[in-house]
Formats: sequence, C-alpha cells, structure tokens
Amino acid sequence: MHCPLCHGNAAFFFEDERRSYHQCGQCELIFVPEGHLPSREEEKAQYDLHENSPEDTDYRRFLGRLIDPLLKRLSPGSVGLDFGCGPGPTLSVMLEEVGHQVALFDPIYHPNPKALERQYDFITATEVFEHLHNPQRDLERLWNCLGPGGWLGVMTKRARTREAFSKWHYIQDPTHVGFWSGNTFSWLAGHWDATLELIEPDVALFRK
Repeated sequence: MHCPLCHGNAAFFFEDERRSYHQCGQCELIFVPEGHLPSREEEKAQYDLHENSPEDTDYRRFLGRLIDPLLKRLSPGSVGLDFGCGPGPTLSVMLEEVGHQVALFDPIYHPNPKALERQYDFITATEVFEHLHNPQRDLERLWNCLGPGGWLGVMTKRARTREAFSKWHYIQDPTHVGFWSGNTFSWLAGHWDATLELIEPDVALFRK
C-alpha cells in the first residue's frame, strides 16, 4: 500500500472495530485505506453537526492558538486564504478584524475554485489536514497558492505512540482519515524546502 502524501510504502499500523490504519515508512503519516474513506455525503452529514460561529467565544479562543503566533509574523494588511473554512467561517472574521484580507475556500460550503488561482501572503488550514483524502494533490495545490516568504498555518492534533493512538478520541471521527506526527510535518517541510515551526501540540507554521 502506498502513502497518499509521499507515495512511500506503508504497513499495517492499527485496527479498530470500524476500520484499519496504515503508516508510511517514509513520512510516517498514519492513514485510512481508500476502501474506508467516507463519501462526500457522509462527510457533509458529519460537518453539519458542527456549530462553530464568530459569536462563539470558546471557538475564538481555540482558533487563537493559531492566529496569535501567525499575527506576530504577518505584515500589516496581508492577504490570505482560509482553506477549508467550513459552514461558519470564523478565523477569517478574526483576521479581518485586525486589518487583514481573507478569501474563503471549502469544497462543500464555499466551493470557489477562483480562490485557488492566485497567490497569498498567508494560508490557514484549521482542522483540515486530517480530512484530506488526497493530501499530496491538495497540499501541492495549496503550496502553489502561497507567495515567496508566505506563511501556511496548520491546526491538526498530532499522533504519538501506537498505544496512545489506540485510545485516541481523534480517530473516532469517521471523517478523520489522515493523522500527522511531528516527523510527518518535518518530512513535508523538507519536501517543500520550507521552514517549520511546531508551536503547540496541534499548531504548525510553514514558511515558504
């Protein structure tokens, strides 16, 4: 079986009552085999259960773990893209409140292909990487949308040991199909020749 991120060889990693998981020997991504990937309809049904909005102070605090370190690195009036913004875009509102411009893209809720045809000073992807069925394709497209010196801010919980993985609530979501570790992020940074900062257990910043 080949890894959907780097196309390296992968081996069995873990299995629960619903599906199996494999891990790449090269980039260490843990992923769900193609036969267990949810349909777009199944994904939307799960996403529709989310009730995130700009009025939710707890959700704003959650997003602040990415926004706060990102803001320290952005020039005033930067232009960015919120990739995978979901049904209730909030991160874009928070960034616009402090003077930045943010375009939106989400394959279900904001399917705006023109947003992926230009370059940005920064791109955010909060709770997105774990949903990607084809991360190699999607992330190369995203990286091409980032201008030189630009920042890609990512939020996704990072996998640790096999034992911790087996008890991890994160794998219970059927739309979570790719699980990243620090080593996976390091592989991607090397592949892109990018600078990587692992800020918190679920926050990573790439600089192009």
